[in-house]
Amino acid sequence: MINRNLILTALLALCAVAGFAQPHRSEAAVRALLAEPSRAGNNTNSYEFHPIQDTRPPRGYKPFYISHYGRHGSRSNWGGTAYENVIRTLEAAQADGQLTPGGDSLLVAARRVLAGWDGMDGRLSQRGVREHGIIAERMYRRYPQVFRGEKRIRSVSSTVQRCIISMNAFTNSLVRMNPKLRFHLDTGEKFMSYLDNTSGWQRITAAAGPKTRAYIGAMPDDTLGILPRVFRDPQAARKYVQSPRRFTDDVWNTAIIAEDFDIEDDLFRFLPFDALYRRWAQSNIGLYTGHCNSVEAGAERVPMARTAVEDIVAKADEAIATGEYAADLRFGHDFPLMALASYLGIEGVGERYSVEEVCDNWLGFWNIPMASNLQLIFYRNGAGHVLVKFLYQEQERKLRGLEPVEGPYYDWETVKANLEGYKR
Repeated sequence: MINRNLILTALLALCAVAGFAQPHRSEAAVRALLAEPSRAGNNTNSYEFHPIQDTRPPRGYKPFYISHYGRHGSRSNWGGTAYENVIRTLEAAQADGQLTPGGDSLLVAARRVLAGWDGMDGRLSQRGVREHGIIAERMYRRYPQVFRGEKRIRSVSSTVQRCIISMNAFTNSLVRMNPKLRFHLDTGEKFMSYLDNTSGWQRITAAAGPKTRAYIGAMPDDTLGILPRVFRDPQAARKYVQSPRRFTDDVWNTAIIAEDFDIEDDLFRFLPFDALYRRWAQSNIGLYTGHCNSVEAGAERVPMARTAVEDIVAKADEAIATGEYAADLRFGHDFPLMALASYLGIEGVGERYSVEEVCDNWLGFWNIPMASNLQLIFYRNGAGHVLVKFLYQEQERKLRGLEPVEGPYYDWETVKANLEGYKR
């Protein structure tokens, strides 16, 4: 049985010795990856729920409205080439009696991943359906006052099927909790302007590319260490594995999506930690610099979330003024959600870092797993004064550079006046 504490100690000691020659490893990331290797995929990591602790609102304030943006749930990835390559390689070795027991289990798992993909890119898995149903149930139980009686709820989805089905799972769960709820469900191209406003982000974020490549390029990458874990004779394995780097990449791409299909076998155990960490770091930095408040590209990338912010503000003000809707639910994607959280200055997501600082401070497996969600919970007192609390991944979060009224509770008018506070 692997002693991950001993591995962690050895890895951190190695980092300390070699730190002068290469980027050091994030201790927080190493601990989290050793505890649960499936996190290495970052935005392919299935949703992880952590215990909720609610701060009591100021006296006299009660929740009355929720504004929400949720990423679709767990899904398939794009293309089956990696899985097919792993299967083809391992089948050839198996026919010659060259697979270890671990190699046999990797072959079985790769076949299951290929079957889960089934030629359908970005397909919501049954795990993704469950994720949204459970998040909705927790929202209802946490804020029953918002959903009590014959309340109206407005819900819009990206036109992409995995988002539409996520919306279906979420709203069906709410209906099970209260059959009197009335829903207005919609999807269409006009909503994409704020649910998925990402046009041109590749050009904007290309500025971080050279620094990222230099930073990742200095990291060790053990692409030979996988061979003895899979093949009986690592030397003979070169008959089946023409490129160890390509094979390592293919196993990585198989491993990062397995859990989304409810395959609980830890496929990352075949990868040396050097290989795992480097690929995690590259993904992590790419997500942050591509869609968050990075030094290199954030000033141009983050404002693309303005349309989503404007929709949140307009619908919240409508709900405050008329009481017509108890909640507005939005179902979209990871890239726009990261930019939205950064625009708002959500603690833990919206801070500004350079490429070299990202992995020590921003962990994608916490910040943008499948079914990631932002919830704004609105409270009102008898005098009609409105406060708002921000939840990210169902956890209370504060806003960067803005003082709350009390605890995590902010004056709504003050929040609106500071909506571009991320620039500071």
